[in-house]
Amino acid sequence: MNKGELIDQVAVRTGLTKVQVAAAIDALVDVIVDTVVEGEKVSILGFGAFEARERSERQGLNPKTGDKILIPAKKVPAFTAGKLFKDRVQG
Repeated sequence: MNKGELIDQVAVRTGLTKVQVAAAIDALVDVIVDTVVEGEKVSILGFGAFEARERSERQGLNPKTGDKILIPAKKVPAFTAGKLFKDRVQG
């Protein structure tokens, strides 16, 4: 499902217009991204949690030469599914 299909489905379920739903989804994504960038965690009960995690410095290999290289530490976005979400996926 892409963003357009998501907008269509939410519009059908809520009775809102596609423009209203698109604005709400855009605002939701913006708030989640901004909050995670600030270093905070966003938890949605039953769905999951978004957060930034530290990935430590590690050693890797250059695929062309096979030489060892140092991959620097960095922050990466992460999502952890909530219990309800996991349970529904498992059936």
